[in-house]
Amino acid sequence: MDRLERLYGWVDDRLDVAGAQSFFGKAFPAEDSFLLGEVALFCFLLLVFSGVFLGFFFEPSISEVEYEGSVAEYQGEELPESFVSVLNITYDVPFGMLIRRMHHWAAHLMIASMALHMLRVFFTGAYRNPREPNWLVGTGLAGATMFAAYTGYALPFDEFASTAVGIGYNVTLSIPLVGETLAQLAFGGSFPSSATIPRFYFLHVLVLPAAIAGLIGLHMLILVRQKHTEAQRDADVPAPDRDDTTAADGGSVARDDDSVVVGLPAVPNQVAVSAVVFFLTLATLSLLAGFLPVHNIAEYGPNDPASTPSLIMPDWFLMWGYGFLKLTPSWLSFDVFGVHISAEFIGGLALPSLVFGLVAVWPFIDYEETAVHFTADPLERPFQTGVGVAGVVFIMLASIAGMDVIVADIVGLTTAQLKPYLIGALLVGPLVAGLIVYAGLGGFEDDPPDDDPPDDTTPNEETPADTEGDE
Repeated sequence: MDRLERLYGWVDDRLDVAGAQSFFGKAFPAEDSFLLGEVALFCFLLLVFSGVFLGFFFEPSISEVEYEGSVAEYQGEELPESFVSVLNITYDVPFGMLIRRMHHWAAHLMIASMALHMLRVFFTGAYRNPREPNWLVGTGLAGATMFAAYTGYALPFDEFASTAVGIGYNVTLSIPLVGETLAQLAFGGSFPSSATIPRFYFLHVLVLPAAIAGLIGLHMLILVRQKHTEAQRDADVPAPDRDDTTAADGGSVARDDDSVVVGLPAVPNQVAVSAVVFFLTLATLSLLAGFLPVHNIAEYGPNDPASTPSLIMPDWFLMWGYGFLKLTPSWLSFDVFGVHISAEFIGGLALPSLVFGLVAVWPFIDYEETAVHFTADPLERPFQTGVGVAGVVFIMLASIAGMDVIVADIVGLTTAQLKPYLIGALLVGPLVAGLIVYAGLGGFEDDPPDDDPPDDTTPNEETPADTEGDE
């Protein structure tokens, strides 16, 4: 026992274990929607682990080698080395197909859970003072994750992927003044070049994962430093172990006391919940990988500059940007002081950047002078909820525009005939949806409801409390 005590004392002297007890007792509100961020975190960890496995077998090169794998139609052919390595991972490496599928679906689930997490934060107003910094970090994290997924497109160097990445090269090249330099830096010259795959591989496995890990760390550091937001309480919450004169009485936390977070302590309760979320995430990805196929590079074949696949569409999380690119009319190109602004730049980069910019600055548009620690009811925020619904409809319609070839085939029109209708829907649809929600929530009434809770306490404390009485 003395040895254990001495060992604990040695560790405590150097790492201040006793000082970490305040973190171990940090309260986490027991609300399921708050776990979406953890799903994204665990997806990132699984992406790293599966990516390490795939990295052992992937060759970032387009040098031609003779294929001697299991796919009969390519036997004895000279193929790009990166394409051959992905074929080998898929069909010859033990568990290669499963791990490749898990890597694919983990990327999709990570982006989906991040999107839902940001929507939850938006509609409940959890981005307000003092949490604007974390909203900015989260927006940057979403952008970095989508870019990381995009850089993975080129790596197999099959016909579909190289065509999609070629579109990105043309958009990069269209950036005024610096486009050619950026294209040379990122793509290694005119795409496809021998330097493209190594550079995208470097971005995909090192630069962007490091940026994402750094942003996740910063996001969590801010989260730990600040208190969690919490849903408005229906009544005072019993806390028999708490001696606090600011509560309604010595044994409860007042309904409007925002200086205290009512929830589960980090250790051991929240750790146990997080473990369950991790294994559920792993199980979900395992089921998806086991039953749903991913991009079939053997069907598309290796890159062929002389041909173009009949149907090219990005993944769903980039489809809205592709829709902007398709809907931007060619006549929108113009010159400013001798600098050419092309329609490709406007649709492919300027409009998506504008969307991300508006998302990032929203907490400063819907600004609160005082700190707000309770989340808001979306039904009591007609303007903010209307804007949110309009934004969701806008992204959905832009995504439909990205699938114009499929839509045109369904409605029996050409893409040229369909384009004016899609532009009209993109301009009018979000406005109509937003106004309907705004009116339905009483936004046109003289006295809209006030969503802010009473601010009669100073938020300076965070203490876990028993939530049983609140349930």
